Amino acid sequence: MTRVRIPFAVLLLGAAALVPMITIPLGAQQTDRAKRIGSKFMCMCNCYQVLTQCNHVGCQVSASMLKELDQRVARGDSDDLIVQSFVQEFGTAVFAEPPNRGFSRMAWWIPALALVAGLALVVMLISRWRNRPPAVAGGPSAPDISPEFFERARQQADRETEE
Repeated sequence: MTRVRIPFAVLLLGAAALVPMITIPLGAQQTDRAKRIGSKFMCMCNCYQVLTQCNHVGCQVSASMLKELDQRVARGDSDDLIVQSFVQEFGTAVFAEPPNRGFSRMAWWIPALALVAGLALVVMLISRWRNRPPAVAGGPSAPDISPEFFERARQQADRETEE
């Protein structure tokens, strides 16, 4: 029984070791320059991952984008030319982070402004809570009742309960 299990386990372990080799496109991202440029782009298969980190098994979109990127790097195209060609083909949605110019600059500033506004709100609320006068432990006191009113109420209660 163990003679069958050991070769099967070795075969299974070998197959598991080959899975990464099969899923990574052959020849993709051979240079540091291609990796650096590819990290600026998103994979356009709607996985919302950076192009160089797309880990979908058999993702044809990332494979073709990486192949095109490697071809352009091997051809000697400049970084700006490669970026422009990807933007021309896929639009500005290909960027992993919005460009820091024009209207897209708000994508950089709004989170920081929201954080500052939130911190200011928290500080204001805490200071307001700390400066509030302490509440009375007994709650609101009952109004003073005159002895005459108390006596009339007692007499009325006695009359109504005698009947």
